[in-house]
Amino acid sequence: MRTLIIVESPTKAKTIERFLGKNYVVKPCMGHIRDLPKSTMGVDIEHGYAPHYITIRGKGDIIKILRDEAKKADRVLLGSDPDREGEAIAWHLQQYLNLPDDKCRISFNEITDSSIKKAVATPEQIDIDKVEAQQARRILDRLVGYKISPLLWKKVKKGLSAGRVQSVAVRLICDREAEITNFQSEEYWNIYAHLKAGKSDMVAKLAKIAGKKVELHDGQSVEEIVQRLEKAEYKVSAISIKEKKRNAPPPFTTSMMQQEASKRLGMVAKKTMQTAQQLYEGIAVGGNITGLISYMRTDSVRINAEAQAQAREFISTKYGAEYVPAKPNQFSSGKGRMNVQDAHEAIRPTSVERTPAMLKPFLTPQQFKLYKLIWERFVASQMAQARFDVTTVDIEAEDCLFRASNQVLKFSGYMQVYSEGKEEGAEKDENILVAPVVEGQVLPLERLESKQNFTQPPPRYTEAALIKTLEELGVGRPSTYAPTIDTILTRCYVVREEKQLYPTELGTLVVDLMKDYFPDIINVEFTASMEDKLDAVEEGELSWVKVIDDFYQPFSQMLEHAEKEIEKIVIKPEESDEVCEKCGRVMVYRMGRYGRFLACSGFPECRNTKAIVHSTNVKCLACGGNIVQCKSRTGRIFYGCDHYPECRYISWDLPIDEKCAQCGTQLTTRPLRGGGSMTICPNKDCPSHQNEEKKAKGRPRKKKA
Repeated sequence: MRTLIIVESPTKAKTIERFLGKNYVVKPCMGHIRDLPKSTMGVDIEHGYAPHYITIRGKGDIIKILRDEAKKADRVLLGSDPDREGEAIAWHLQQYLNLPDDKCRISFNEITDSSIKKAVATPEQIDIDKVEAQQARRILDRLVGYKISPLLWKKVKKGLSAGRVQSVAVRLICDREAEITNFQSEEYWNIYAHLKAGKSDMVAKLAKIAGKKVELHDGQSVEEIVQRLEKAEYKVSAISIKEKKRNAPPPFTTSMMQQEASKRLGMVAKKTMQTAQQLYEGIAVGGNITGLISYMRTDSVRINAEAQAQAREFISTKYGAEYVPAKPNQFSSGKGRMNVQDAHEAIRPTSVERTPAMLKPFLTPQQFKLYKLIWERFVASQMAQARFDVTTVDIEAEDCLFRASNQVLKFSGYMQVYSEGKEEGAEKDENILVAPVVEGQVLPLERLESKQNFTQPPPRYTEAALIKTLEELGVGRPSTYAPTIDTILTRCYVVREEKQLYPTELGTLVVDLMKDYFPDIINVEFTASMEDKLDAVEEGELSWVKVIDDFYQPFSQMLEHAEKEIEKIVIKPEESDEVCEKCGRVMVYRMGRYGRFLACSGFPECRNTKAIVHSTNVKCLACGGNIVQCKSRTGRIFYGCDHYPECRYISWDLPIDEKCAQCGTQLTTRPLRGGGSMTICPNKDCPSHQNEEKKAKGRPRKKKA
């Protein structure tokens, strides 16, 4: 019997085909074959929000191949991804190819021999509830995008878009920026006693005065306390030694993986998901394409019993029986309810025996780093607790209580799996080593130290922090985080600098308009509640039509109000200090595809534009001009001389006021991979250039043949 299996990608198709016999043909559909049209709304609002699907332009050849193969096959199985989007792809294929409504859907969480063969042997019906949940999300996003976007085009800029999740994400970034701008820093002080304990030193921090927690906000009060305590007796009043246990971390969900990849590997969410997709679909290992991780879009921290048993055996063999907990570790999703994505399992290696070191020769550097991150997290999640001895020493001086503490690793537990036995993100004690002391012992005072500090504003969002916040708020789902961030960056609502996300003038303007006219769309609680309703549709508890209707009725009233009121708004562009050299009018800031630029306020009569430049306070050693920072047409930062075009000095690295001792070229600084920077001569013909570049890149340069 000839069987056709349809999956999304060619790589996935090749991996699966290797596990099956000659009677199986596996073909890719390259994602969705049908969608709502781009040119029109594609949703019949008057007739139950019925969607109008059309075949996607450019998919004609793929569809023809699938149709021809389906005619030759005795049965067709649909093996798209095990989530809403994958279920919808399978449903559209079933409808378009006119497949029978019997069991044609196969689902698998990992692409391994046993999983594929089991799935092929037990096909099921398409889950129509899951399809309707995807359809409801698609229609909601279409209604929001196609109704609000034209208003933004009219008042702000052509090509803008509005979306439920992306609008909330931009709002969070804008609100955080406003917090930082309005933040009022407060002064506070800490007092430390440097004490002599035998041959060792001990540093204790002032914790209480007259039994109350210390709060010091001015230098004068601190000076008075220090003077009073300089002649006091410092006596050990209490010593406690307690065991502290730290539980193993849960295995990765999608958002956890994206956060850790961002923090530890510097990977943006989009790249993390692309790399994870490659590991899931299959990598050529020893001549065979092999799926290395389980499905990477999941909210679940659950691990199946078979994988858990394999991990426990591996841990016992490699690290010792004491590293295996008495009972397998179980983890909670932490949202107070069982999410529908829980059926997918957490992200884990398909075989714990495939260690990162074993696979390194077959993986790209990024694939290796991400696989290592996933493998270590999975193995750690199945290991015993780490245990510490925490020693706390209380020292009395008059009516003041000083406290010193120290934490010593007693048993590494799950931390043993990480390089050098260190856990990522392990907290550090503020106080220094506690020397051996006994109760009642008087410790000589060497000196008192006071430190002035200032409260800091909340940090700006990084991709990792934004994903974590969206997940905690219940906004979006695993599959939406990476494309959401990519969209708000592409639309120039947000820019990323040094990993931090800053709102642009455009992003702030759009958020302000949305707050005024579409408060529900940009409301965190409202958007989160909509995600819960979509989950309820998937669970068969709510009608998708009702969910959309409950949303659209108030939305249409907001839309009607906005269409009337928004016409009255006059948005004046921000003026600059620059004057147009062509007509003498003031130049204003405008937003383009690659960020802000200066344009003549006399547009359209005068169409003069120029880039925004920033001074670097570095002199051009070629002509004496000033080096300025500019942006290329693609948005990349470069440095040039402000005497251009007379002086054509240009550099991708930041120049400094110093010449190379060997060739006389102006030196530049280049960031290093591990942080910091180094000085380098940009002249490739200079003898010092190759040695410096080797250090900057961390590997030898390959000589051209």
